[in-house]
Amino acid sequence: MPAAAEQGDLVKPPVNINQSHRRSKVTSHWVQAGSLPTTQQRDRCALVRVLIDASALPPLRGGVGRYVDELIAHLPQVGVDASVVCQPRDVELYTASVGWRNIVILPAWASAPVQRLLWEQIDLPRVIHSIHPDIVHSPHYTMPLANSRRRGPKQVVTLHDATFFSDPTLHLAVKARFFTQWTRFSCRRADALLVPSIATKDELVRVVHADADRIKVIPHGVDHGRFRRPSADEVAEVRAWLGLAADAPFIAFLGTLEPRKNVPGLVRAYIESCSSLLAPPTLVLAGGKGWDSEIDGALAEVPANLRVIRPGFVPDNLLPGLLGGAEIVAFPSFGEGFGLPVLEAMACGATVLTTDRLSLPEVGGDSVAYAKSPLASDVAAALSKLLADPAGREALGTAAAVRASTFGWLQTARLHRDVYESLMQPIKGSTGTS
Repeated sequence: MPAAAEQGDLVKPPVNINQSHRRSKVTSHWVQAGSLPTTQQRDRCALVRVLIDASALPPLRGGVGRYVDELIAHLPQVGVDASVVCQPRDVELYTASVGWRNIVILPAWASAPVQRLLWEQIDLPRVIHSIHPDIVHSPHYTMPLANSRRRGPKQVVTLHDATFFSDPTLHLAVKARFFTQWTRFSCRRADALLVPSIATKDELVRVVHADADRIKVIPHGVDHGRFRRPSADEVAEVRAWLGLAADAPFIAFLGTLEPRKNVPGLVRAYIESCSSLLAPPTLVLAGGKGWDSEIDGALAEVPANLRVIRPGFVPDNLLPGLLGGAEIVAFPSFGEGFGLPVLEAMACGATVLTTDRLSLPEVGGDSVAYAKSPLASDVAAALSKLLADPAGREALGTAAAVRASTFGWLQTARLHRDVYESLMQPIKGSTGTS
């Protein structure tokens, strides 16, 4: 985690919003030694002031968490004056990007999801009133309903995925109900909706009848320092960590073991494609345990001559070796809002096998292999074809790294800034500003 920025001449640490029953006015977190900066002084440093509510992020970051972390890290680099609401555990991380004065700490009682949502609806509007940002950005489906259209600052909401509507059985029932309801609320009330793919926009227009003009497509980026082609030593380190021989081939999956990732289908495809090989690769299922109850049944079918490893979460320093060192990175998903694991594997020069569902072709283009469908038999056929063609795998890996180089978080931040500024246009026009 990045070290906290030095406080310098700050008068006080980040704002810590106390329990709601105290009802005390939120002290502005713009205070520094001297006096409160004026709006004109702040605008000379940044074109737009944005409050980002990052309080919903879990300790272990998945794709949504990485998006929010990277966005906050890069917005100051493109001229956005960002303030962040966050859990106490994330203060140090975000301070390194936006400074102590721009941090609002969620109270301890609001750390659980239900309590956090209550705080968002009751106390976050008070924070907004105190800080007076130009834009409030809620990056994970929900938003403070009191800050709806035509009242308060402009409201932006990021909607990451529409599979809660198109494939609700792939999610926990309570989660599907929660996110479908909040997606509808946000589509009605937000001034702008951000989505990571054209496929997600199209799904929202189709199933929620969202206003297409208010939906802006902004692809995610990739951290090219973290996800890159590995050295031979880094691949060897991963093999040692997995308990594999120095030259043992492996197929990798990286992601939460949840139903829509189609891990049982991958296991059965692996069995079908590799059982007859003289030196079959090991299948590595890396990532959080998740809630897919069918995985154990699929693993029980694995014959004695094949090996499946479940190492859990992978340390950051091992990710390039895992992804770039695999014969194939398999991600046979039933559908994604974007497909960040695919992009990250591509950046490592991996040969990626995925499906053509929803957003995945937007990410992979012609630089990855696609199974005809998520069915185990189709995934098996694609695996067999790739395993039999080393030259083809090498060509795909090279093309994937080139394509991944066109995605970057700085570009993502610039596109967010453009949306923020576009929402300010009517206000600037009304004061005579061009």
